[in-house]
Formats: sequence, structure tokens, C-alpha cells
Amino acid sequence: MKNVARLALFFTVSFAAVFVFTVLVRFLHLRIELIRQLPPREGPIGEELSAAIRWALPVSLYVSLLFSLSYTVRRRIFAPAAMVCLFILGSAFSLALMTGVEGFSRLVNYTAAPPSLGNPGLILTQADNAIVLIRDPSDPWSPRVVSIPGQPLLYQMRPQGPGNRPISLPPISFRAGGAWVLQSLGIDFSLAGAQLFDRFVRSGAGFLPFMVYTCSLVFLLVSLRFILGLSNWPLANLFLGALVFRGILTMETFLNSREIQEILEGFVGDLIPPLYTIPLVLVFFGFLISLYTFLSYLARRKDPYEN
Repeated sequence: MKNVARLALFFTVSFAAVFVFTVLVRFLHLRIELIRQLPPREGPIGEELSAAIRWALPVSLYVSLLFSLSYTVRRRIFAPAAMVCLFILGSAFSLALMTGVEGFSRLVNYTAAPPSLGNPGLILTQADNAIVLIRDPSDPWSPRVVSIPGQPLLYQMRPQGPGNRPISLPPISFRAGGAWVLQSLGIDFSLAGAQLFDRFVRSGAGFLPFMVYTCSLVFLLVSLRFILGLSNWPLANLFLGALVFRGILTMETFLNSREIQEILEGFVGDLIPPLYTIPLVLVFFGFLISLYTFLSYLARRKDPYEN
């Protein structure tokens, strides 16, 4: 019982630490993306923080469960008790955060206008094209000089587009593109967070679809505990578990794609509501993995009648 209490404390601390860190990182990323736009636009702080929290929820869930499962293996905590504990905590924390994120955006209604970056003469680049702004970059009607490869320079005194609106400008480029692996990971976590938010708010059926989906996902992740004990090297097991969790995240994105949902809905017909087809698939995989773990345990257990 003491080990289970320590596990609950470890999961709570790790979840909180990862959540706070990822919310700050995502919020700064959203603010930077807003600042890069020309002309500067006002950004509601509450909406940006809510978007950061929605993105941070699946990140915190995956990372904290991964480290907590590794902790249970290293501390030799009784597997069924540890898995039940993590299942309850992961589902409860997810519900608590998603419940609070909606009221949070309404409480924080402060709107901040980002600063205007650059001075007259700012050069914006997109692909091989370049745009030189003659006046203040915050002025959408600033005259500009456009450079297109293979064509003479084009001077636009009044950059007017369709609907008598100023021609949009590319964002300010002051950072190098990130690694493709990190970008794809961020996209998948964004899709996972949006999926949780859609099931909680936009389904129209209350929080039940969200809880069913979250519990099925947590059940699948917790059932992968055996991977964290495949070898005698905890760090190697942790890296292997991270790769498997990355595969689960990719599978989650794949299953939630519109094409796959249409295929599953056509397969099950009217037997199962559309909101519960994906959770059923996750629970099915989790059940198979749990069954494999149990049978492997029985196979390794020494028969007392054997010599």
C-alpha cells in the first residue's frame, strides 16, 4: 500500500511538472506566432492559454504515464495495483483539466496587442521571393518593393488586393525551421488535444464521450507496462517505451482521421454510436496486450511440481 501511495505521488508530481512546462512552452510559441504576423494583431490571452492547456494535456498524459510505468518496474510495485492506480489518476487528471480549461478562457479576458517588429526597410522573405517595406511595418498600406526571381523589381505604392484590401504579408522570419521529428510530434499532440476537446465540448453529449475516449486511451497506455521491464537496463527500457508510446500517438492520429472513421462506422453500422468506435478499438488493443502480459506471466511462472 505504501508503494502505491508513492506511485500516486510520483505520478502527480511528474504530471504537474510536465503540464506546467509544456503550457509555458506552448503559450510562448503561440505568442511568437502572433508577433510574427504583419500588421500586428491583438491576441486574447485567455484563448491562447486555453489552447496551450489543450495541447499540454495529451503531452502530460503520455509523458507522466511513461515515467510512472518505468517507476513501477524499477520499484517492483505489484503490477495490477500499479496499473489500476495509474488508470484512475490519468483519467481523473484529464477530466479535471478539461473541465477547468473552458471556464479559464472566460475568466482571463485580457487582450494584449503584440509589439510591432522591425523598422522601415524591413525585408520579408518567403521561398525565393523578397518584400521590402518602405514605411512602418505595422502599416498594412505601406509601399513595398517586391523581388521575384527572374523578374524585374516591382514597386507597389498602394498594395491593394481583392475587395480593396491590402495584400497580405508573409510572417517575419527570425527563426530556423525545427527538426521534422519534433514538428511531426507537435502536430500529432495538437491533433490529440483537439480530439479530446472536440469530444468534451463539441459532441453535444456531455462529458461521457470524453471520459470513454480518455479512459480507453489510458487503459491502452497502462497495458504497455511490460515493455518497461523487457531488459535489465531501465534507461534502455525507457527509450523503448518512448518509441512505443510515439507509435500509439501516431495510431491515435491515424484512427481519428476522417477516412478511417468512415471505414469503422461503415463496418460497425448502427451497433455502436460513432463517438465510441475509436475507444472500442483502443480498448480492444489494450485487452490483447493485457492478455498477452498475463499469459506470459503464467508461462514464466515455475510449476512447483517440475523438477
